[in-house]
Amino acid sequence: MSKYPIKRIRTIALVGQAGSGKTSLAEALLARAGAIPAAGSVERGTTVCDYTPSEKSFKHSLKLAVASFETPGAEDSHRVHLLDTPGYPDFLGHALPALAAVETAAIVINAQNGIEMMTGRFMQWAGKRGLDRLIVVNRIDADNVDLPGLLEKIQQTFGKECLPLNLPAAGATRVSDCFFAPSGEADFSSVEEAHKRLVEQVVEVDEKLMEAYLEQGEVSADALHEPLERAMREGHLVPVVFTSAKTGAGIAELLDIIVKLLPNPTEGNPPVYLDIPATGAPSEITTLPDPGRHVLAHVFKVEIDPYIGRVAVFRVHQGRLTPGTQLYIGAGRKPIRAGHLYMLRGKTQVEISEAVPGDICAIAKIDEIQFDHILHDSAEDAHIHAKPLELPTSVFGLAVLPRKRGDEQKVSDVLHRLMAEDPCFRLEHNAQANETVMRGLGEMHLKTMLEKMASQYKLELDTRLPSIPYRETIALRAEGHSRHKKQTGGAGQFGEVFLKVEPLARGQGFEFVDKVKGGAIPN
Repeated sequence: MSKYPIKRIRTIALVGQAGSGKTSLAEALLARAGAIPAAGSVERGTTVCDYTPSEKSFKHSLKLAVASFETPGAEDSHRVHLLDTPGYPDFLGHALPALAAVETAAIVINAQNGIEMMTGRFMQWAGKRGLDRLIVVNRIDADNVDLPGLLEKIQQTFGKECLPLNLPAAGATRVSDCFFAPSGEADFSSVEEAHKRLVEQVVEVDEKLMEAYLEQGEVSADALHEPLERAMREGHLVPVVFTSAKTGAGIAELLDIIVKLLPNPTEGNPPVYLDIPATGAPSEITTLPDPGRHVLAHVFKVEIDPYIGRVAVFRVHQGRLTPGTQLYIGAGRKPIRAGHLYMLRGKTQVEISEAVPGDICAIAKIDEIQFDHILHDSAEDAHIHAKPLELPTSVFGLAVLPRKRGDEQKVSDVLHRLMAEDPCFRLEHNAQANETVMRGLGEMHLKTMLEKMASQYKLELDTRLPSIPYRETIALRAEGHSRHKKQTGGAGQFGEVFLKVEPLARGQGFEFVDKVKGGAIPN
């Protein structure tokens, strides 16, 4: 029996614009839960989630990181799988897969900057995947912050269903709960009014509860729990919470909200898989978070550690895994056995004895596993695939060439390792120009790839803009005649050509017509 039943597991992804403080927020939550002695600093390079040399150098997240922890409490402790994602558009290949592994997407907003480009995009992507959404307004202690105006702007942009679960109080040094204890004071608005709006929004999804509310004028917080989760699941409610990762304001309350109000794997919208048989039309199937059923797990992250090797991170959607469980990879017919199962906290790996639906864990040193693979324990499930992620197309390119002769094979090996880690990084070979082109989502994306190759693999490359294979074609009808004569004393030379050219319809290729009449000219 697992120490953490499925109903005491929470999965949440921190997403949003770069600079909103997602990594600092993860640090504050880890410290509050007692998982780390104290919160680290992005500026000093001491955070759990930004652990690579490149991230410490650039001072922002470059990849998806998993930070799993347990909440305090002997009998009611919960396991929380927290996913920290990069916020720059160049790294969407790492951020978007996080949405396939969680029940809740927490969209983090910098209180100083307000709603930015990636804020709206992640709200749309999370809603499209049917995830519960939570808006976290971070850095409420910053200077020149208009929190009432920001809350109004959030409601204007994303709808009236965006309602505060708490409000800043005492000059943004703490927050007042609007759900469980609606009697505190706030820096703006009214806690009682915010509680009333929450209740009215939640009871709309339950007719009996609405009748009771209209008759009695009040509903207990316990009676609101299930309909609140349903309202979030249906997009009828998007809670807004206020925090400061720097001062700790609202962090304890956010941890309580994660544990008490956010969905467990049995409550969120179930993930959709595709059943693609050898013959017949594909169909959609939904998983059941039942540890007694056959195993289905989705690989949403691959990382190649220079010391450990390939680490595959996956979310268990169905069944129970233990070390030594026989698994199949995608459509592969050869089974594997994972000797160890790990829970991740940044680069730290904690060995566990089992994983149940809702758990996010990892296995190492199995090179056959690729991004987006399905792990299953029955050869009959080889035709089951993950519903494809809608990833952006990589169009920004650089032609690459090793600086040292003889490094061609090493360059190829390293580039393919980088491709395995990032689904938005790809390679092309231009046969005409005989050059290798790496493509990404932007200049910053490719710059970090080159930096990683130099620092981690000690490989220097020369780069240039890719060659463009210009081609010419016949555009108009034309004809001409030419005669060649040459007498040198022996046999003379004579040739006469009548030539007509005209364009064919695009795509028809080339057609040659021989209209020579008489004569002895070989075809």
